[in-house]
Amino acid sequence: MHPLCWTLIILLILAGLIGTFIPILPDTPLILAAALLHHIAFAPHGASWTTLIILTLLMIISLVIEFISGSIGAKHFGATRWGALGGFLGAIVGLFFAPFGLIIGPLAGVLICELLAGQGLLPATRSTWGTLIGAVAGAIAKFVIALIMITWFLVSSI
Repeated sequence: MHPLCWTLIILLILAGLIGTFIPILPDTPLILAAALLHHIAFAPHGASWTTLIILTLLMIISLVIEFISGSIGAKHFGATRWGALGGFLGAIVGLFFAPFGLIIGPLAGVLICELLAGQGLLPATRSTWGTLIGAVAGAIAKFVIALIMITWFLVSSI
């Protein structure tokens, strides 16, 4: 049973790490699931409640970053409130069209809302570029958080 559990735990962690860059896979929730499986399978010597709480908080932070990073990038590149709102709404709509919707949704949302707000094509495009840069920065931040989660889990569990 233990080799099977460790195999599943490692697969969940790897899938979670890969998921930080491939939108079709959940990312940090899979890492948390690995820790939870470890907690259940290896009780009472499994991952502690403290570890599970910290990993849950890190997961929530990574999910928030995922949703707001594009909007922050757009705002930094001169988007209006409409553009920032468009990026946020585009991210939500993009969830339903995974995996590419998670990438295209925020970009399209910023561009459409900026154009509807009366911005010209050049400022709207600049805001959209900012969204892309924000999304990439968000993906990097999620990757770093995933690495922190994995490190915390491994140090506390082994």
